[in-house]
Amino acid sequence: MFGRISMKIKLVAGDSAGTVTAFYMSSEEESIRDELDFEFLGNRSGQPYTVQTNIYVHGKGGREQRVNLWFDPSAKFHTYTILWNHYHIVFYVDEIPIRVYKNDVARGVAYPRMQGMGVYSTLWDADNWATRGGLEKIDWRKAPFYAYYKDFDIEGCQIPGPTNCASNASNWWEGAAYQGLNPMEARFYRWVRINHIVYDYCQDKPRFPLGPPPECFSSL
Repeated sequence: MFGRISMKIKLVAGDSAGTVTAFYMSSEEESIRDELDFEFLGNRSGQPYTVQTNIYVHGKGGREQRVNLWFDPSAKFHTYTILWNHYHIVFYVDEIPIRVYKNDVARGVAYPRMQGMGVYSTLWDADNWATRGGLEKIDWRKAPFYAYYKDFDIEGCQIPGPTNCASNASNWWEGAAYQGLNPMEARFYRWVRINHIVYDYCQDKPRFPLGPPPECFSSL
């Protein structure tokens, strides 16, 4: 409960259309689950790999953002990290932040703070939506599909554990250096937002005709 997880992953090479490789955190109760997702959406050979992030709080998701990666993630290992503390959630790719979700109580933002989460990974068939909205199906002649993992790292409060662990200010992930992005991280984050984001639910006016959810107004 709160902390940081990271994994080096080499994604499915070649024609991976329709597959999703996921690296995520999730609580146990489905109806009220909290979840923090990296979902890597497969592609037809030569097309960009897209990473989708999503955040569920108390059973409610629908907070998808998609970023086209600026490298071939199937050629070698890259590091994918989630930092989760009382101040914000940050998704990193090779230490570059691609998404920030702030714990903005003043705006009434829903934030995962009540449940511990486990860490999981899956490789699964999602060809009804994953590649070009489901237009590109899995070519099963290319199976089996492989993703590779190494150097898993986790630091956080084990549940059950000391009752004050998750709120202990001495935990490094709660320290001042991790309560916001530093100037270099903020610069990289703006670069990602300008050049590589391809979908942001906050900008989806058909979904939110009366305006986006409150977390969309939270600044860095």
